[in-house]
Amino acid sequence: MRPSFRIDATDGTARAGTLTLRHGLVPTPVFMPVATRGMVRLVPPATLHELGVSLLLANTYHLALRPGADVVAALGGLSAFTGFGGPMLTDSGGFQVMSLGGTVDDDGVTFRSTYDGRRVRLTPEGVVELEERFGVDIAMVLDVCTMLPAERAALQVAMVRTTEWARRAAAARRDEAQALFGIVQGGSEEDLRREHASQIAEIGFDGYGIGGLAVGESAPATLAAVAAALERLPADRPRYLMGVGDPYLIAHAVELGVDAFDCVAPTRLARHGIALTSQGRLALRPSRWLGSDEPVDPRCGCSTCRTVPRGLVAHLLRVDAHSAGALLSVHNLSFQLGLLRDLRAAIRAGTLAGLVRALDEVWAPSWRSARTEAAPDR
Repeated sequence: MRPSFRIDATDGTARAGTLTLRHGLVPTPVFMPVATRGMVRLVPPATLHELGVSLLLANTYHLALRPGADVVAALGGLSAFTGFGGPMLTDSGGFQVMSLGGTVDDDGVTFRSTYDGRRVRLTPEGVVELEERFGVDIAMVLDVCTMLPAERAALQVAMVRTTEWARRAAAARRDEAQALFGIVQGGSEEDLRREHASQIAEIGFDGYGIGGLAVGESAPATLAAVAAALERLPADRPRYLMGVGDPYLIAHAVELGVDAFDCVAPTRLARHGIALTSQGRLALRPSRWLGSDEPVDPRCGCSTCRTVPRGLVAHLLRVDAHSAGALLSVHNLSFQLGLLRDLRAAIRAGTLAGLVRALDEVWAPSWRSARTEAAPDR
């Protein structure tokens, strides 16, 4: 069975649809929790199902190093190996190579293993082979991700290499039941985003990632770059804004026509005592919450908000950070998944603009004021 994408409803340029993948159906727009090494930190697979997670992200770079493709394949593929059992996407590792200081040349990338220091080589063909052995539903091609701000010449070099690597990845593909996604680069330069989107679309993929954003540029610059890329990507294929989890950016990207998102922010913030709530970010470490019997978010129905008060979370952040992180991870993922549910429903009802305006009241970039207490996304 080949993967497919169906658009079920539209509201302006926003779309609500369904991805049909070998491990199941995925309603879009969708948010993917990040299980970098095979598990979302502090959140077991059964809880992911209870939360309604329909698509999970893992990382080829890390899983290729440990436990290795042989182990994953022998245990039935990544979906079975992780215990998730549902659709999964693997990122190629381009962002990790950038952030960990790997060396890039025309043929591929070289880096030192973060586990044992050995020299590791990744090529476009090798990444496709790994992802096919992992048996995932969606495989991302190897790309060159550039940290922003960057010189225009550096962005253009990354685009040329990413395009050539995308061609090589498409030629290396053998598993027709696995969706292969190309990736658009170009930094925050709108003309480069259009140019590169045209090049990647010409190769032809099952879907398209928009990478290299939310790495230091402003929110308006992010959205302008996304809009430019979308102008040149085929409307009948899913579009995935990689590494973006901020509710403001998600809402506006959905409005533009983006179908998928991932980010470590919900669980990373949770481990730092930050809750995502209907009123914005809430820091629960301050001592004023120790006596509070309020739920983390009175409007939330997750298991954390149903069963424990803010006071307990504030207490645990002082004496048992692991347990506090687990409680807040469940809540933050519930919030994020609920946001995407609301966006899908609004698209179907034709009321997306009103929902986005309401979200702006809470999540526009000015939310970093004293109204809520912020923590870094990455």
